[in-house]
Amino acid sequence: MASVTFEGVSKHFGSVKAVHDVSFSISDGEFVCLLGPSGCGKTTTLRLIAGLEQATSGRIDIGDREVTYLNPKDRDIGMVFQDYALYPHMTIADNITYPLKVRGLGAAARRKRAEEVATSLQIANLLDRRPGQISGGQQQRTSVARAVVHKPQVFLFDEPLSNLDAKLRLEARSFLKHLQQELGVTAIYVTHDQAEAMALADRIAVMEGGRVVQMGPPLEVYRQPATTFVANFLGSPPMNLLRVRLELTKQQAMLVGETFRLQLPQISERLKGVVSEGEALIAGLRPEHLHMANDSDSWSIAGEVYAIEPLGPEALVTLKVGDSLVTARIFGDEPPKANVGEKAYLLFEPERLHLFKASGERIP
Repeated sequence: MASVTFEGVSKHFGSVKAVHDVSFSISDGEFVCLLGPSGCGKTTTLRLIAGLEQATSGRIDIGDREVTYLNPKDRDIGMVFQDYALYPHMTIADNITYPLKVRGLGAAARRKRAEEVATSLQIANLLDRRPGQISGGQQQRTSVARAVVHKPQVFLFDEPLSNLDAKLRLEARSFLKHLQQELGVTAIYVTHDQAEAMALADRIAVMEGGRVVQMGPPLEVYRQPATTFVANFLGSPPMNLLRVRLELTKQQAMLVGETFRLQLPQISERLKGVVSEGEALIAGLRPEHLHMANDSDSWSIAGEVYAIEPLGPEALVTLKVGDSLVTARIFGDEPPKANVGEKAYLLFEPERLHLFKASGERIP
């Protein structure tokens, strides 16, 4: 096991800055998810750790060794790829023990280690089959077995669950978290799925445009997003973001939107000296912090019911507020008593309100 450290690491492909001046430190035994949309640099960051790409600048350490320019085989890492990268002509046992064969371990010792790892991953009965003869979930476990068989210092996962169906993805997610905690090994996991990141990680590093824009425990990042990008990316449905203008008096703050005015006296002191009278801001509200109300209130938003989506124990209610859509997550077995096209109100608690500068930066 080992820590992983990036110091000012960049990777440029010609004029494209895939990873730009990234610095972070991952502790020994920690599970960190690199989260972000396609093209944000998360997979390139993982490949830099693995040695599959070489940094343009900066330094990478694994444990107490600098590995910036070491070959992948010299870094003592195990990697699980998105497509599993299994050899179709080899048996499952041979696929699992291939890293041991490369290291010169004998056949008998390799078979014994394959049986040990396969038993722990519940695929011992598949060792003499080939990848084309087993399911996607079993292939995924085979790929994990190959990554752990030589007891690496660091596990690297490149979207390993994306090829599984929804049910298998949930099962595999629980399995991976249990395995990492059982082994206590450092793990770095790339995903675009925020639910995976929230469920698996000790910390999340959200990436945008080749940079880490926020890194912290999942709930901290969710509850206090540093930018509107993070707020919009983390959460399903994402945070509602509304453009507003600030009106300040000695007694209260007023946020004026396209079709609403919100009186927020509790946050007047918080805004003084940070924003200016009349400044354009962005107000953010998580769907689960909005509740349906019967009439107008100083902390409510009115709109026309645009859609109602019953989801069993909850329902999503979306209002059209001016030119914006605002979604609320309403909990309960019964669908909300509202009809599309009717006027409705969504009530919120002012302390649940997130405020951002027009540039997208969070206002503390």
